[in-house]
Amino acid sequence: MASASVSRIVPASPDKVWSLIGGFDTLPDWLPDIPESTPFEGGRVRRLKNTEGEIIIERLVDFNETERHYSYAILQAPFPVNGYVSTIRVHTVPGQENATEVQWSGRFNPDNATEEEVTDLFAGIYRDGLDALHQALTA
Repeated sequence: MASASVSRIVPASPDKVWSLIGGFDTLPDWLPDIPESTPFEGGRVRRLKNTEGEIIIERLVDFNETERHYSYAILQAPFPVNGYVSTIRVHTVPGQENATEVQWSGRFNPDNATEEEVTDLFAGIYRDGLDALHQALTA
């Protein structure tokens, strides 16, 4: 099983960051590559459309409001992986009330691709996503 993980310090309190990214259906609020999200099954499944018009369907598999993290599995996507599970976590930065560490990580099995290719793919997605989050918080 392959994995990728990216973290970034963003200029906002953990509560403010979580209020923006903690909703499972809020990706369009901070991630420009995902302009559309439609919730299903009481909000436990989301149907995403990216800027290329590709469809991604994901299921929420774990959610913890108190600890500020959630995990989801990909059910359908144009990515060369299977068994994908990802987690987004919001961490406090000791001594800095207006700084937050956000970690986005995932585990997956390559499918018709090398481990390096899929690790690089998701590390890039996570990095670009956290860059977009930083921009959304400073806009």
